[in-house]
Amino acid sequence: MLKHIVMMRLKSTENELKQKQMNKLKFMLEGLKNSIDVLDFLEVGLNISTRPTAFDLVLVTHFKGETELDLYRDHPEHLKVLDYIREVVSETAVVDYLVD
Repeated sequence: MLKHIVMMRLKSTENELKQKQMNKLKFMLEGLKNSIDVLDFLEVGLNISTRPTAFDLVLVTHFKGETELDLYRDHPEHLKVLDYIREVVSETAVVDYLVD
């Protein structure tokens, strides 16, 4: 199994707008579960930490392997979500790792 984890920091510093964007992004990401067959698991978490180093949102996904992750990355529904991510996200951190 391959785990793909993405942490995102939103551009907005205005709390109400940021919360609205985080909720929209969570909804969009969770919708991918119904659209992309190679996606074995998907979880989206919204940050509750007040630490300044904390990211705003985390995406945790599982795939059978790298081939499936590549299919996910190129899937048209994922690309639509990426357009919104580019609009509202200022920074991401990604970790991909294999689990036996």
